Amino acid sequence: MRLTTLFTLPRVLRHSDAIGADLPPDDAVVLDAPDPTLRVALAAAAGGDHAPAAELLALTREHAQWERRDTCVSRLARASLHHPGWLDSWLEESPQDPDAVLVKADQYVYQAWQIRTGARARHVEADQFRAFHTVLRDAVPVISEAAELNPDDPVPWRVALTQARGIQAPREVFDTYLAEANARDPHHEGCHVQALQYLCDKWFGSHEEMFAFAESAAAQAPPGSRLHALPLQAVVEYLIADEEAPGPDPYASRVEAAVTRAQALSGSYAPGDREAAGFRNHLALVLWSMNRYEEALAAFRDIGVHVTTFPWTYFGDARAEFLEARSDTRVELAMRIPFFRPSPEPPATGAPDWERELAPRSVAIASTGPTEVAQAALICGHSLRTAPAGSHHTYVEIVPDPVRGKRAALLPEDPLTSAADSFTTAEDWPALVLHRTPERSSFTLLHRGRKVAAHTWETAAPATDHTEATATATVLARVYGLTDPRPLAHVLRATGDPARHQGELVAALGLPPLPAGYGGELEILAELPGARVLARRGFFAGMRDTLTTKDGVHPEAPAQDEPHPARWWALRTAALLFFTAAAVYAWWTPDIGWFRSTVSSVLAVYYAAKLLRALRRRPVSSTPPPAAS
Repeated sequence: MRLTTLFTLPRVLRHSDAIGADLPPDDAVVLDAPDPTLRVALAAAAGGDHAPAAELLALTREHAQWERRDTCVSRLARASLHHPGWLDSWLEESPQDPDAVLVKADQYVYQAWQIRTGARARHVEADQFRAFHTVLRDAVPVISEAAELNPDDPVPWRVALTQARGIQAPREVFDTYLAEANARDPHHEGCHVQALQYLCDKWFGSHEEMFAFAESAAAQAPPGSRLHALPLQAVVEYLIADEEAPGPDPYASRVEAAVTRAQALSGSYAPGDREAAGFRNHLALVLWSMNRYEEALAAFRDIGVHVTTFPWTYFGDARAEFLEARSDTRVELAMRIPFFRPSPEPPATGAPDWERELAPRSVAIASTGPTEVAQAALICGHSLRTAPAGSHHTYVEIVPDPVRGKRAALLPEDPLTSAADSFTTAEDWPALVLHRTPERSSFTLLHRGRKVAAHTWETAAPATDHTEATATATVLARVYGLTDPRPLAHVLRATGDPARHQGELVAALGLPPLPAGYGGELEILAELPGARVLARRGFFAGMRDTLTTKDGVHPEAPAQDEPHPARWWALRTAALLFFTAAAVYAWWTPDIGWFRSTVSSVLAVYYAAKLLRALRRRPVSSTPPPAAS
């Protein structure tokens, strides 16, 4: 740990909660979230029904909604890689349908890139390259047919540009395809993005050619067009090239101009707008990499829940990289604020109430009684509400505290998962922590203080790999004493309806049904018979109550501290300043003995501790304190 990090840790603990407090929680963030109509089509396709997809693409063709059509075709083509039956039946039923043929053409290209992977050429095996080029050559007649069946459509030419890059087509072929795309829609974003990829340094162009193309397209784009952010995508490609050259950066001015243009474009869209998510994710990455954290936080705030695969996938798992960059931005800003300065308030931008609308609805099912859970959770660092779930299980949820505990501030993960991690330690019974948001549902299984299994269902995500699902199902079966893990694996591989699959898993494990209201309100257990609150303790108070509470008795709530008046603060601050000055003077002056120097130091530390404890216990949220049972 760097020394500067150690000195700034108190600032992080004090301010990080407030910085970005209006950002949606991690569990609400969804990768490439489709709009409602596309979500329906993807869910139906996963179930083998192509009718919603056919209706959706027919509308985009009839109304010449080329950008939306491109997005829908791309998502449906990727979905068909994992569930090909619906597309095959669609083509059998209507072999000349321009929409079905277009999805098939794009499927070829996605399949080819799935074989090749996104690694640099030097890391791709020769067999992968051969299969990659074979699939791309097979795509040529299908792409041509898609272009002929709908001559006004620029999307087949976007597919053609991607295919041309993959087969290393010469420049004249690329120029022909780009001219055909521009003739149909001169400002089509998808075609320009693929052209930029062809012209970047890692493929067949150079930094200069890439920037020139992007800047020219942005200069000619109409107001509000997402092509104004094309130079920003060039910036990302330039940054990931990771080229170090002596002297000043020759592209610094162009990078700055691209960022300024993208920020102006972002300002013309509403916060959380799905249509702006693509370039806003690029903007957040660039600002974060340039250490412009205030501006990066504003970009993350505008993104809301809509993380996109690109550009984050360049660095690893896209969603995880996005969340890590967002968290790092908050920490860096917190480190720069003096400890005693008030934490900043989020701007009043009229953004959606993330905490209310998109915060994950969480509940845990512990395989033991409420009293056992309460006694095991005395030092978990969170206030909990428990309710009996049948005769052998307990529902558990978090009760928001008006003051966040020190341990909670140090733990970045979800509060209920953190609490279950603590209260299952050294216990034989497991706890299944369930989360649900509008787009995704998930669970984490904790046993003896360890996370032994986890899984996530997303609305438009492909089915989980069979091997991975089987391994998770085997762990679940072992913990819950089931002999056959295959029904569990079937539920884990299900797609299309995350909430339903989560409920099916709970039933398959033989656990009590999910409590009524789960997925709606944030707190749902208060109305259940036998519900009780376990108020949060400090570590030492929790240890004391653990040793003194009788078995089979629910621990009583600790007494609440009353707020201190201004006079209390003034007197103790004056005492701290006096004894600190006295200690410094005593240790500095040789005529004063060690005893008085030590007494002055101890008193200074004592008053500092009193003030810090009171400062930490000041309310930091508007949530009322939990009522003691």
